[in-house]
Amino acid sequence: MPFDPETIVGEILGQRARKGADPSATDFLCPYIKTRCPKRSTQLRDEPYPVCTLWRRSDGEADPAEDLIPVCPKRFYAVDFLTEVVAHCWPGDAPKNPMVAPEVKMAGFGNVDFVIADVQPDGEVDRFLSVELQAIDITGSIFPAYQAIRAGADLPKRPTYGLNWDNVYKRYITQLIRKGYFHHHWKSKIVAVIPEQVYRYIVARADFIRSPDVKNAQVNIVFMTYRLEDDPARPGEFRPALVTVEGTSHSSLQNAILYQDAPAKDAFTAQIKRSLVRAVNLADLIAQGETGENPS
Repeated sequence: MPFDPETIVGEILGQRARKGADPSATDFLCPYIKTRCPKRSTQLRDEPYPVCTLWRRSDGEADPAEDLIPVCPKRFYAVDFLTEVVAHCWPGDAPKNPMVAPEVKMAGFGNVDFVIADVQPDGEVDRFLSVELQAIDITGSIFPAYQAIRAGADLPKRPTYGLNWDNVYKRYITQLIRKGYFHHHWKSKIVAVIPEQVYRYIVARADFIRSPDVKNAQVNIVFMTYRLEDDPARPGEFRPALVTVEGTSHSSLQNAILYQDAPAKDAFTAQIKRSLVRAVNLADLIAQGETGENPS
């Protein structure tokens, strides 16, 4: 059965994906950063891969607030999220001279996308907040859907792909814990700007303490989430809308991830018994060098 690629690709260069779209007509200009789209694909040698959002699979009619999810962090640039970070997350009095430093890197720490600093008249940095953007990546490939949209055609079947929720949970949250720990020592905070759907997934997996009082001194990690909704100024298109601003501490987030309830012992021993059908002699494994141990 023919498959409509518009039910997979949500937006291309900030506009709703429609069959026959030609991103090369604007030389792949991203409307949010005012320059050529920086995304790349191994399947495209000489041009960008300008897919902004995807529709995730759902039953019934797709709802952008639930089903449209960014796969490019530049999608957040459609709103002034840095101003919203200051408005919602800056502790104490508003900064007198806020300036933004992009891509701040430090050995042993990694990098953050932005740092908002209150710069003193002598050029010294007083208080600051770090800001990181995170979209979601995919497993499999939606490249055939992108090709079909450009060709103005349907697909013969649905491509095999998925949203890589586990990668965000394992990699991104681990980095946030580490950076939250550093910000705790600096008496500052790091703000994670992420899709609302990703945040709900994280909360469902880890029962950490969450507080709306993000300016509290005990909070050093703040989640600021957005979802996409219908844009009244552009009928048929979408815009990001702020949904959740909640804070936690690096220790609470770490404990929730590391110290989850253990599964029942009986369930584990049942799995052992199932695996025993493949039981082998340990001496044979050692003789074959297959125990996984490194020789000294």
